[in-house]
Amino acid sequence: MSDTPLRLAVFDVDGTLIDSQDFIVEAMNRAFGAMGVALPTRAEVLSIVGLSLHDAIQRLVPRLSEAEVAEAAHQYKDMFIQLRAEMGGEASAPIYPGARAALEHLHGRDEVLLGVATGKARRGLDHAYDAHNLRHFFVTSQTADNHPSKPHPSMLRAALSETGADAAHAVMIGDTSFDMEMGRAAGYRTIGVTWGYHPREGLIAAGADLLIDTYADLAAALDELWGTV
Repeated sequence: MSDTPLRLAVFDVDGTLIDSQDFIVEAMNRAFGAMGVALPTRAEVLSIVGLSLHDAIQRLVPRLSEAEVAEAAHQYKDMFIQLRAEMGGEASAPIYPGARAALEHLHGRDEVLLGVATGKARRGLDHAYDAHNLRHFFVTSQTADNHPSKPHPSMLRAALSETGADAAHAVMIGDTSFDMEMGRAAGYRTIGVTWGYHPREGLIAAGADLLIDTYADLAAALDELWGTV
């Protein structure tokens, strides 16, 4: 029996595994347009990807009342469903190059467990899983339905509880400063991916242990942090 401890790698989804930016920006613009609220810029919308919907809208338009934030969230969900029907579902939001091969490699390692921690709702994550045939890779999936918004560490603590892994052997992989901050708050090591929605400078400032520019670099980065090189 191996003495190697369990390793846990937890992935963000939007901007890390799947490039859903067109969906998110268009749904947000339609939601604010329906309310007669000035539309945020694309850069502003992408800056809040990863937060729970309520927190994202509140940060985008701080002047909105709680009732207006709730209305905007409702509109966003409706518009996202509408876009899903128009564009052929989450399959039209592509998985990033190399992501599947990286997941397959890690999934094939007996000591490695994979998880997800996302600002998506469970329903949205289920759609993404099914559209890209990803569900079987992950033994723990944490969503915004049951946790405070990133960067609160609740999702990552739940992933440890569900898998039995120790935080010392866990890594959070994401594209935003919220992911890096969440990882650090939960005692995880962190890997920032540079192909997502936050700039590399922001990832570094948020405390990323390592940055990678391609999924081909992920396994070596994980092994470096896990100390198995």
